[in-house]
Amino acid sequence: MDINPKDSSNDGRKTAILAGMIGGLTGGVTIWIYEALVWVGVQHQMPLAGIPRNATGLVFGAAVQESLGLGAHVLGTAIHFFFSMTWGVLFALLWPWFRRRGYEATLVALFYAVAAWIVMHGAIMLVSDNHPNYYDPVVIIGGFMSHIFFTVPLALVVKKRLTLA
Repeated sequence: MDINPKDSSNDGRKTAILAGMIGGLTGGVTIWIYEALVWVGVQHQMPLAGIPRNATGLVFGAAVQESLGLGAHVLGTAIHFFFSMTWGVLFALLWPWFRRRGYEATLVALFYAVAAWIVMHGAIMLVSDNHPNYYDPVVIIGGFMSHIFFTVPLALVVKKRLTLA
């Protein structure tokens, strides 16, 4: 069944939304594994416990992050997976258009990773001054790499789930 997000069928839209949420969760977990291996294990940018609280600091600033204590981990996790699922649903709604034109999901995911990084970090720059230098090429390349580890699993899950629907 070819899921078309413009289709009036609620079943098709529900299937795409569910596929996007599952894909987003998968990508959200995968990016954290990447960050644990690379940011924590190889680059020593932060402790492992810093990963879940990172989103709190990026959105609300370091002072709020520190004041929340353990709550920063909970809030950061909620922020992370909310946006992971939101990006997943958006991909699932866009994917049928690309599939009908013969594009492979992983190719679309590579460009989606760049777009997601730019949009997310542009928004972070608007709401907070507590972020790395997003003009630094090392930060940009590292950000694109981590988001590729988010979008490729996301795209493969969405492709599989919508193909089986």
